Amino acid sequence: MNIKKWLSTAVASMLLATAIQLPASAQEKRTIQDESIYDVLVDRYFNKTSKNDYETDPDDPSSFAGGDFGGLQEKFNYIYDMGYTIISLGTIFSTDKYDGSLPTSHTTLERRFGTEEELDELIKTYKKYDIRMMADFPLGQASINHEWANDPKWIASTEGNMVKWDLTNKALQQKMIEAATTFVKAHDIAGLRITYLEDAPQDFLNDLIAAVKAEGDYYVIAKGESDADFDTTYSEETNQIFREAFKNVNGDTSTIPAIVNSDKPMQLMVDELDTSRFTHDIAGEGMFAPTRMRMVLGTLFTLPGTPVVQYGTEIAINGEQAPDTHQVMNFSVDKELQGNLRNVMQLRNDSPTLRNGDFNVIENDNGLLVYTRTSDDEQWVIFVNNTDKTKSVTLTEEQLGANKELRGMFDRDIVREQNGEYVLVLNREIVEIYQVIENQGLNKSYMVALALVYILFAAFIIIVVKRARQGKKRNA
Repeated sequence: MNIKKWLSTAVASMLLATAIQLPASAQEKRTIQDESIYDVLVDRYFNKTSKNDYETDPDDPSSFAGGDFGGLQEKFNYIYDMGYTIISLGTIFSTDKYDGSLPTSHTTLERRFGTEEELDELIKTYKKYDIRMMADFPLGQASINHEWANDPKWIASTEGNMVKWDLTNKALQQKMIEAATTFVKAHDIAGLRITYLEDAPQDFLNDLIAAVKAEGDYYVIAKGESDADFDTTYSEETNQIFREAFKNVNGDTSTIPAIVNSDKPMQLMVDELDTSRFTHDIAGEGMFAPTRMRMVLGTLFTLPGTPVVQYGTEIAINGEQAPDTHQVMNFSVDKELQGNLRNVMQLRNDSPTLRNGDFNVIENDNGLLVYTRTSDDEQWVIFVNNTDKTKSVTLTEEQLGANKELRGMFDRDIVREQNGEYVLVLNREIVEIYQVIENQGLNKSYMVALALVYILFAAFIIIVVKRARQGKKRNA
């Protein structure tokens, strides 16, 4: 047993439960910036039953692996514990390829993934706990075996076993819109993510978005750059900026404030399922992947925008290209990184200000990034020390107000005003989130939590010792 890790995790969890002071006002209607998205490939997650394992080959990494809707149902507790609010299922329509990149239908589900009833039961289970499902809706490409591929007027070109649709064709556009609206009406999902949209006219995209939203309160986002009326902005350049900034210490963070301070929420990503894994970049730098992941995720979850994180990031899946980047999920690895992710996500989910509050940068210099998130109800200071040295930053009464205290949520540091200043000091390669509150004096809740943890641990040791002695007596 790792006693130090146990104590640290227990204290942190209890402190989060007791120390956070949140406004009592009712939660307003959620927007896309309130969400956090966990991006999975159904086929690569977990195989609940072999009954739908048609033509799977465990020895061929490019073949179907057998993951299904039942597997996501089976792993509910694992996903719930991380705290994501939306699960992005990828393309779940019938497909010739496990990742959904060669769909054969826009109307029927992939039989290897499960039935309509199983999908609806999966959606229902997660929704009970305020987790919604989102599905990909592919536009620009499909398999030559697609149900619509018999109409040559709809096809712009054929490349091997793939067709490229002529997305300027009005009849095809209408067919796509009908399929999308039929799907969202049939299943209680959060919305759609539109993929392979690079050749789609903007007017068509806006018509598609408007038609889906006319059916209900749905999100429509894109996996691709577009000026259409999507709920979020997607940017390959932004994703690369985060990768470059956090794959090693002392990275350039100078452009991050500008890209997240936009009119429309940015999709905050460091991994994508059709690129190399971020772990691959980290390994190329000779750095320790869990530390790098904690740094970048701690930052992404506290910046303005909508975090989108790929499955397996929490266990540092590696790989340069598919199918190596699409490994079958391994649930037997160390859960330490997942625990850190959960703690940050708990803060984000509990605090409207960490999701939607005003954003102001205090320091930004080669890996040192300090910023505030504020509202009428709350104030937070996020200290990102992605450098190779201990760093300090001084904040003033003008910035935070007088007679405040800053409570560190993870290292449990408490900083109080001295001579009109608040001096924060943080070790290298750590993200700390400070809640700014009125000066409370002695942190009673923390002392109680700490005492309780040590009492429980002492009781545990006593029980173990007694049982060991009783065992020796019986064997004597």
